[in-house]
Amino acid sequence: MVTLDGSKLFSELKPEELNHLRRIAREQSFSANQQIFKEGDQGDGVYIVKDGLVEISALVSEKVRHVFSQVGPGEIFGEMAVLDDKPRSACALAKTNTTIYFSPRDEMLRLVKKTPALSLVLLREISNRLREFNRQYLSEVIQTERLAILGRFARSIIHDLKNPLNIISITAEMAGMDQAGPEFTAEAKARIGKQVERISDLIGEILEFTQGSHSACVLAPTNYGVFVQQLIEELRPEAAFKSVTLTLEGPLPDAELLLNPKRLRRVFYNLIHNATEAMPEGGNIILRVHRNETEVVTEIEDTGPGIAPEMASQLFQTFATHGKTHGTGLGLSISKRIIEDHHGWISARNEPGRGAIFSFGLPLPKMRDA
Repeated sequence: MVTLDGSKLFSELKPEELNHLRRIAREQSFSANQQIFKEGDQGDGVYIVKDGLVEISALVSEKVRHVFSQVGPGEIFGEMAVLDDKPRSACALAKTNTTIYFSPRDEMLRLVKKTPALSLVLLREISNRLREFNRQYLSEVIQTERLAILGRFARSIIHDLKNPLNIISITAEMAGMDQAGPEFTAEAKARIGKQVERISDLIGEILEFTQGSHSACVLAPTNYGVFVQQLIEELRPEAAFKSVTLTLEGPLPDAELLLNPKRLRRVFYNLIHNATEAMPEGGNIILRVHRNETEVVTEIEDTGPGIAPEMASQLFQTFATHGKTHGTGLGLSISKRIIEDHHGWISARNEPGRGAIFSFGLPLPKMRDA
C-alpha cells in the first residue's frame, strides 16, 4: 500500500502542495475484475493507485483487446485527462481488489497551474507512458512483419521447388511406361539428375540467403556461348510444358568469361520461369546475347503484360513480386546478388508494344600485358 505521501511521483512536491493534493484526492475502492473506466467515457480525472493492481487495455480491432500496461501502488493512470477534455481511449480494470485516489480534472488542472513541480511530474509520466506504448507498438509491428515474411518466404520456397519437382514427376512417369526404350530411359535419368541438382543448388542459395552469409563465389574461365546453348536446351521443354516458346535470336558469341556456372544457371532459371508465369495463356520468350568491347550483355524478353509501373523501382528487392499471382520475388533478389558476385549488373525495363525485358551484363576478362 502506498499513500500519496509515499508515492515517488510526488516526492518533489512541497508540503503545502502535497496537502492541496490530499484535499482534492478522493479515495475509491474497486473489487477484482471491476471496470474503473472504459473507452468512450469522459476523461474526468486522474487516478493514483493506493493498493492493488490496475490493467490498462484497448481494442485494437473489433474483437481483439490488447493489454498495454499494468499499474501498481504509487503509480498514476488516466493522466491524459489533465491535458485534454476528450473521451477515454483505453479501458482500466481492477485486476485485484484495488484502492485508488481519484482527483477530478478541474481541480487537478488548477493545482497543476499553481504547482510547477506537479506539472513536471505529470509531463514525465505522460512521456514515459508514450515511450512504453511506442516500444510495445514497434515490438508488435516487428513481430507481425516477421510472421508476414515467414509466410512469404514459405510461399517462395514452394514456388521455386514446384517446377523441378513437376519435371521429375512427369519424367519418371514417362520413363516407367512400357513403350519407353533404353535411350529414353537414359535421357530421363539424366533429366531427373539435373533437376535434383537444381533443387540442391536452390536449397543452398536459400540457406545462404536466410543465414545472411555471403560465401565466396569461385569464378572459372567458361565459354559463355556453349554455357547458354546448354541452358536453352534444358529450359525449352520446361517452357513448352507451359505453352511458351523459348527462342534464341541471333548467334551466340564465342566469349570466354569468368563464371560460376552453377550459380549463374540459377539466374536463367529465375528469369525464364518468371517470364512463363507472366504469360499464363502461353507466349514467347526471346533470348539475345551480344558482345561489346567490355562485356557480354544477355537480354530475356517475354510477350507478357510488362512490368507494373508501381513495381519498377523495387523489382529486385527481397519479396517484391512482378506480374505473378504467387511467388515473392526472392528469386530476383538472389539473381541480383549472383550477378553482382560476377562483377556484373542487372536491370529491367518496358518498351512500347513489348513485354518485360530483363538484361544483365557480365564483364570480359581484362587482357594481361605480355
